[in-house]
Amino acid sequence: MNQESSFRAPPKRRVRGPNPNISTPHQLFDDTSGGPVPHGGEYPNHSSPALGIPAQAFLSEPMSNFAMAYGSSLASQGKEMMDKNIDRIIPVSKIKYYFAVDTVYVGKKIGLLMFPYMHQDWEVRYQQDTPVAPRFDINAPDLYIPVMAFITYILVAGLALGTQSRFSPEILGMQASSALAWLIVEVLAILLSLYLVTVNTDLTTVDLVAFSGYKYVGMISGVISGLLFGKTGYYVVLSWCGISVVFFMIRTLRLKILSEAAAEGVLVRGARNQLRMYLTMAIAAVQPIFMYWLTYHLVR
Repeated sequence: MNQESSFRAPPKRRVRGPNPNISTPHQLFDDTSGGPVPHGGEYPNHSSPALGIPAQAFLSEPMSNFAMAYGSSLASQGKEMMDKNIDRIIPVSKIKYYFAVDTVYVGKKIGLLMFPYMHQDWEVRYQQDTPVAPRFDINAPDLYIPVMAFITYILVAGLALGTQSRFSPEILGMQASSALAWLIVEVLAILLSLYLVTVNTDLTTVDLVAFSGYKYVGMISGVISGLLFGKTGYYVVLSWCGISVVFFMIRTLRLKILSEAAAEGVLVRGARNQLRMYLTMAIAAVQPIFMYWLTYHLVR
């Protein structure tokens, strides 16, 4: 063996395809490994060379758009249904009216609550059978002052308890719960009284909450005076605020409760007017009682 033959490359292996002229007797299927794919058995092309977009993405995009449209439609229907149910229970659109206030209105309304004796015009102004927003009419009820006064009352109560070394989160929570419970009981009692007396009035539950919540302004003034000047200052200021709230409630509720009396007969009007006036005076008279009941233990 010479050196040239030792470095000779191995011979290439020739792959021979089947001879079409020779048929195998035992072959069940045609051998297509070495030839072109038959026309009827072409495999699907998974891409679109003309558009440059995969066929799977092209087919799935309409489905995703349909799913997004269907989901957004369900979400809008659910939101509309929820808004209708919430508005049926809590009139959100009407509640917005009671918070339509500004700084000028808040200052004038607090002054009216503290000094209502010089005020002359107590009529609520209307525009196309709809009462104007509170910021345009000082006689209109609002919820901003009652809500803010309630929160401030809780804070002042915590301050008063802290100065007496009686503060604790539990006691402050009981104070807030008690004040809220008495407010709810008061409003429910007024609604029941109006129903029993069969008074046709445009007073709503939100109006009653607003009018009942105005007393917290006087309660805050009384407690702060008690902290600064002792029990004497507390009783003086609370008495003044109580009388002012009674006067304010009588002048305001009298127009609301007696608003339907003009459409009745003379005899019916006289009997019902007297009963309605008693009801108005009773609602106004309980305000100082609640004011004292919720604040007397805060001043020592």
